Amino acid sequence: MDRYFPLKKLPAKAGYKKGDVFVLVGELFGRGYANGIVDEARKAGMTIIGTTVGRRDSDGTLRSLNAEELAAAEANLGGKIINIPLEAGFDMEQAADGQSYADLLKSVKPDSYESFVCDKERLREVRAKGSARFKNNLAGVVAELQKEIPAGVNVLFSHAMAGGIPRVRLFMPLLNRVFKGTGDRYLASAEFWKSGLGELCQASFNEVSADTFAYLLEATATLRATNAVRYTAYGYHGCEVLVNGVYTWQSYTPYVQGWAKIRLEDHAIKAKEQGIIATVYNCPEIQTNSSALFMGVEISLYPLLEAIIKEGESAADRSVRAECQELLNDGVSIADLLKAADKYLSSPVLKKFGKLSEWPHHNTAEQMELMLTASAELIAMNKSPKEIVCAPLSRVGFQSTGYLMFDDSWSPEKPVAWLNHDIIAKCLNS
Repeated sequence: MDRYFPLKKLPAKAGYKKGDVFVLVGELFGRGYANGIVDEARKAGMTIIGTTVGRRDSDGTLRSLNAEELAAAEANLGGKIINIPLEAGFDMEQAADGQSYADLLKSVKPDSYESFVCDKERLREVRAKGSARFKNNLAGVVAELQKEIPAGVNVLFSHAMAGGIPRVRLFMPLLNRVFKGTGDRYLASAEFWKSGLGELCQASFNEVSADTFAYLLEATATLRATNAVRYTAYGYHGCEVLVNGVYTWQSYTPYVQGWAKIRLEDHAIKAKEQGIIATVYNCPEIQTNSSALFMGVEISLYPLLEAIIKEGESAADRSVRAECQELLNDGVSIADLLKAADKYLSSPVLKKFGKLSEWPHHNTAEQMELMLTASAELIAMNKSPKEIVCAPLSRVGFQSTGYLMFDDSWSPEKPVAWLNHDIIAKCLNS
């Protein structure tokens, strides 16, 4: 693809300083990608402002955070949160008949999911309502930001809105079959994706993961008139990892959110054409609170250990390797772990999934069997399945992506950039 642009050298130090403002769009939960860039903004002395997606009461009403929730969220962020709910999506929006998708899908059973027909008019109606609600609340957030941000300072927006699986119990058993199923439990992602429920998911992913970025760019035009404003967003489009000793592009399969991530990139490309400094950074796979559904996504994390060694020795490198070795079973070495991961990543079964131009790829029964078996074997090489080497490697991932995104955002060369294992390792070793 002509948009493929991997960062190959560490960016120059960004010019953000005390008095400049960092704004996180999307709430900070647990430890994930966004923590890295928040840490960098804090180190630079920037004023940190956050947002919230809000909460739903038992009757489904969307509300702001209560005092206790707000205090906890601000302590986690280390900054002020503008308490206007920026929940995105439309699954809870009622159509003219008074029913939302959350209501409508309660009667659909997993074994008859194919019978659901996605009414395009209903979808258009509730999607319009959901985007109108989001835009209205976003306008409120921007009005508050205008009070907080002095004219003439640098502003960095970090878009961290992602996901979009409709909040209906029906989806979890189906998606477990798509992402974790083998044998009789296997469900082809292409089959699910062409169904009415797949169509609904696609629209939801587009709205939450991609179009909220476009809404943000539009809503903050007034701030660009008085300030130097830059934007970052988190993408995923596979990444290069070491396979047979060579950096090779690969991706987790099936990644049905991929079409929404391409749409996110499209918004950044359009913004650059309009003179807006906005960049989507395609980050490497890490394990987060939300990745538990995607069994096997962690396999391509293991070669980061090899990349760290390849890109030069450092105290940080040795510390990470020692931490990882401590988590492995007695008698299991890092070399054993890397050999097992490479056996999977270099398998002939994965050859058909190796074309970047054909991404996103749908799964096959053979590929899922191979991936899930390899995942289980690699996890078994750790002393505890709840504490595996992917935890420290994920920490390296989100800290390095935070550093790279923060500095590169000052003067990005392209509106879409890939952060592959080579640049992640160089970042650690620097």
